[in-house]
Amino acid sequence: MIHYKEYSNKKSKRDWITFVHGAGGSSAIWKKQIPFFSKAFNLLLVDLSGHGYSASNSHQKSNDQISFESILNDVLEVLDKLNIKKSHFIGISLGTVIINQLVIKEPNRILKMVLGGATLELNFMSRFMMYFAYFTKSIVPYMWLYQLYAFIVMPSKTDRESRKLFIKEAKRMNQKEVARWFKLTPRVLTLLKFFKNIKTDIPTLYIMGNKDYMFLSSIKKIVKTQPNAILEIFKNCGHVVNIENPDKFNNASLKFLKD
Repeated sequence: MIHYKEYSNKKSKRDWITFVHGAGGSSAIWKKQIPFFSKAFNLLLVDLSGHGYSASNSHQKSNDQISFESILNDVLEVLDKLNIKKSHFIGISLGTVIINQLVIKEPNRILKMVLGGATLELNFMSRFMMYFAYFTKSIVPYMWLYQLYAFIVMPSKTDRESRKLFIKEAKRMNQKEVARWFKLTPRVLTLLKFFKNIKTDIPTLYIMGNKDYMFLSSIKKIVKTQPNAILEIFKNCGHVVNIENPDKFNNASLKFLKD
């Protein structure tokens, strides 16, 4: 089972929020959300397979298959263990892909969704980087690839803290795990194309930075096709909005979840 942390009041009937981090990150990226949201909700933070404190199962081998469905199943296993039938979900970057996988598989378990730095379409640069990493993964050290990608996705001064944290957390991943995650590359485009055509009545808040040049334009288009979706764009923010402007992210999310 993947590693998780819970912040709950066993005597309370508070709703749950499940936090899902992005690729190369860990539950550590939510450090500025925990004190704020724990006042009003029960919280569940997961480290996805191969990330943070989640270690591979002892029987896994380097050629084991990994899929977005298997990653989601890891999260569902934790929810089931804690007997969490329904939850709000807050995700960042690749975490939004995992949450959208849940929209397909078990939408009845989602109360509301907050998708920060949402990744639902890849522009030319992100596609190029994705395939460059995929085809050079056996000859280029994975941290070189990750640092390059981090600077492309998070290039500005406002991204500095996010970039530093994600690179720090990525260093905890071993080469075997990185190789397993890179195997997802050929499936990403097909999956994202499918997500774009999903019509859901689950209330959704997209929070994007106005400097998130790789993903913002596509989210603007997608929101127009989703009747229960709201888009908030933060000024002077890049991709990882929950770190770059935590106060605004927290307040906007709380208002949305409580309305």
